[in-house]
Amino acid sequence: MTPSSSSPPDDGQRRVVIENVTPQIDGGRFAVKRLVGDTLTVEADVFADGHDEVRANLWGRFESEPYGHEIEMAPLGSDRWGAQLPLDRVGRYEFHVSGWVDRWQTWRHDLAKRVQAGQDVTVDLQIGAALAQRVMPTATHTLTTEQALGDAFAATVAANRDRSHETVSATYAVVVDPALAGFGAWYELFPRSASPDAKRHGTFKDVMARLEYVSELGFNVLYLPPIHPIGRQFRKGPNNQPSTSPADPGVPWAIGGPEGGHTAINSDLGTLEDFDALVAAARTRDIEIALDIAFQASPDHPWVTEHPTWFKARPDGTIQYAENPPKKYQDIYPFDFESSDWRGLWQALNDVFRFWIGHGVATFRVDNPHTKPFAFWEWCIGDIKRDHPEAIFLAEAFTRPKVMYRLAKLGFTQSYTYFTWRNTAAELRAYLTELTASPVADFFRPNFWPNTPDILHADLQNGGRAAFVARLVLAATLSANYGIYGPAFELMEHTPREPGTEEYLDSEKYQQRTWDLKRADSLAPLISSINAARREHPALQSNERLVFHEVNSDWLLAYSKRSADGADVILAVVNLDYHAVRAGTLELDLEALGLPADAPYEARDLLDGAIYTWRGPRNWVSLDPEVRAAHLLWLRRS
Repeated sequence: MTPSSSSPPDDGQRRVVIENVTPQIDGGRFAVKRLVGDTLTVEADVFADGHDEVRANLWGRFESEPYGHEIEMAPLGSDRWGAQLPLDRVGRYEFHVSGWVDRWQTWRHDLAKRVQAGQDVTVDLQIGAALAQRVMPTATHTLTTEQALGDAFAATVAANRDRSHETVSATYAVVVDPALAGFGAWYELFPRSASPDAKRHGTFKDVMARLEYVSELGFNVLYLPPIHPIGRQFRKGPNNQPSTSPADPGVPWAIGGPEGGHTAINSDLGTLEDFDALVAAARTRDIEIALDIAFQASPDHPWVTEHPTWFKARPDGTIQYAENPPKKYQDIYPFDFESSDWRGLWQALNDVFRFWIGHGVATFRVDNPHTKPFAFWEWCIGDIKRDHPEAIFLAEAFTRPKVMYRLAKLGFTQSYTYFTWRNTAAELRAYLTELTASPVADFFRPNFWPNTPDILHADLQNGGRAAFVARLVLAATLSANYGIYGPAFELMEHTPREPGTEEYLDSEKYQQRTWDLKRADSLAPLISSINAARREHPALQSNERLVFHEVNSDWLLAYSKRSADGADVILAVVNLDYHAVRAGTLELDLEALGLPADAPYEARDLLDGAIYTWRGPRNWVSLDPEVRAAHLLWLRRS
């Protein structure tokens, strides 16, 4: 006999196969993301050879639990199984799927067919008794047909199933974030421009006085650009020109001076105690303070002299400043993540987050994370969230899609997106379809911004008030997380520094501005209405159940969102032509929306209070951008 070339596998008695476990990211390399209070729906293909019956369980545990618990999975058809794991704590969970051949249930099923056919089952009952004894040694050596087919005995055996040859899938991770990670409205302002007096630099106390305004607008995150000392060397003046006056405040992202670096406060803004008071005052209004964390330094940062190896030296002995040719940023030194002391640099940057967490800030907007190593972010965010699972990290990564997605997989809670540059109905439909479908939706949380201090899109430059209204409605209702850079947005700042650029003229990045918040044409009332609708309507608090509806005009975008229980339905229709009336017939899937096909239903506009009575799936919509650029309709049975 020819000898075998290898020995049989040790697990040859495991007959069950487990495949296509969902949700998972890259085969389990990265964690999926969910929110506290969510239920994780897990599905898997679980099957075996032959005709034996198979069982499957979902096992899950919170990271601090020693054992976890099991949930029996239900068959969904075609060898697909599913179960749900409640996620009731912020932190990290893990889960796996197990499957095994259920010999007892297979035998019992076959016995029932033999009894029904009138066959002799004496030997079958002996086999069944032996199976029962394998899991219950105290079981009787004899078994009657009535016992075998009775529910009581079957339940006892089932509770002690033989899982000796069980197959277990890989273990997968779930990061559960606080509710704010999934539903938030961000408002960005420069503290130095919070002063009502153009001749006086704004302070944290001025920002405290602005909190009531931010609260009335309906925002629950107040995001501040860097609040640290600003370097003096190569300081930039208005419109990114070299500073010619000691009064020029400089660029907040040029971090560091003799007073300190990333854990110091710009003395023009106040003291650390003033900042602590601001955080506390904001929280009384249910507003979280978010800080900008920019890992770079001015030439005056203490680390330049204390840790020179953390920066890249040029052959002439000078330090390499930041560049994006042909742009030069002489006031900023990037960190050298390939430094010989990279471990010391990583730890120091980690300590920056921990310092501000110690002062009540757990929400961070991270500047240009795509220019730092992936390995650093995976370690840093993972290390911090082990101690502070409530921490939220927003990635300001306007870069290639795969890089943006990698940062999200590595741990960033949310990300800026390409929303600003998706301006046609077709572009928005395609992009939102990508973002709200698996697998992207399992790890990437979009945060939509119609403007930022760096981005004034051509639509806002040329579209007038209608463009601001339309982009606001889109950002706030397509995405559960959105933000605006104000007061530039509500006051419709739209003049570029030069034609063909997205830079603001007289940008706050380079100078102090004074804003007239009481201007009659301000969009503040509209913003308040939209944020109120978001708070009051569960349909707008999630990126799930987004449906686009057909409308016979390329200029109109129509979409709906529905709450998880189906009771709340919101329909938005937006005119993307900011200079002309656009109209068309809207086609709704009434069954999917839970609305009657043969009875009238009400469409109440949450922006202006108008009420329309509609009937059937087809309804005419006309939007004049001079009157209203969008509908935000609450659909209800009449």
